[in-house]
Amino acid sequence: MKVSERLYQAALPIWESYYTHPFVQGIADGSLEHEKFAFYMIQDHKYLLQYAKVFALGLIRAEKESDMRMFSSLITETLDTENAVHQSYLAKFGITREKIDTTPMCLNNESYTNYMISIGFKGGLAEIAAAVLACSWSYKLIGDYIEKNYPESKQDEFYANWVNTYTSEEYRSCNDDMIEMCDRFTENFSEEQIQNLENIVKICSKYEYQFWDMAWTQGESYTP
Repeated sequence: MKVSERLYQAALPIWESYYTHPFVQGIADGSLEHEKFAFYMIQDHKYLLQYAKVFALGLIRAEKESDMRMFSSLITETLDTENAVHQSYLAKFGITREKIDTTPMCLNNESYTNYMISIGFKGGLAEIAAAVLACSWSYKLIGDYIEKNYPESKQDEFYANWVNTYTSEEYRSCNDDMIEMCDRFTENFSEEQIQNLENIVKICSKYEYQFWDMAWTQGESYTP
């Protein structure tokens, strides 16, 4: 069994729980309040900037030119292609660059991204691959779920752009590249090393669920 298949099996129960989350369901059926989505867009934009830094750590650690180019491409894909969706929605909401820059990251968002970056500093290429897979692969599965069960969402007046991004062949191909990368970096790994990667993916997947919670409550789930 490939290591990516082990990681998939370890995280799948967590990933499947996203499908019934009210935020995801709201995107799927078009009922999500736009105010909640605007909050999510700002936080996810900030997340993607930190996500790109994890790929940058991969670029620094890479020895082969082909791997350096791959990580460079993933940085571009994150900052330009995926982030373009966010910029489109943020412009639609009339959210300015100043508003984005002055909005603090929520506790979950900062904790999640700090965890991934710490994995990038402490681990190697395999650990970096595991840390970024939870986001990429789970969004692909969410896209698959929505496309299968809510096909009309791809023509939704408001959420079609988001749905079509995560059901696109370009996104699926990028995710496949990341899965392949994970398997390549984990060749000849010991059982102990694989279990460590499973733990990384499960932790990031739990953070992903909390991110949906954060978006649904607009950061109000924590009361000091």
